[in-house]
Amino acid sequence: QVQLVESGGGLVQAGASLRLSCAASGRTFSMNAMGWFRQAPGKEREFVTAISGSGRSTYYADSVKGRFAISRDNAKNTVYLQMNSLKPEDTAVYYCAATTRPYFSINNRLIETYEYWGQGTQVTVSS
Repeated sequence: QVQLVESGGGLVQAGASLRLSCAASGRTFSMNAMGWFRQAPGKEREFVTAISGSGRSTYYADSVKGRFAISRDNAKNTVYLQMNSLKPEDTAVYYCAATTRPYFSINNRLIETYEYWGQGTQVTVSS
């Protein structure tokens, strides 16, 4: 099993930055790609970004491209989400996810690709 714990959420004004962290524990050697998803009130959970096991490949949702950046430190079993130029529409609960699947592809944009999920961290952006 893999446990994921997110941190770094909070309340900020539009235009501000936040950095989310996701710390993994347990059978971390089995992890490959990791991703961030978000869910706003009354909406379905949506893809934000994903990173391959090596960290060399990434995907971003169009809505965050150029503003958000995902990275990972495999020595620390941690993935990060740097969020810049935040907008009110970025308000959501942000979830970290991990998969043991060996390949990184466009399917890493899909919720069903991931076996492990964190509890989420709230990000609120005021206008």
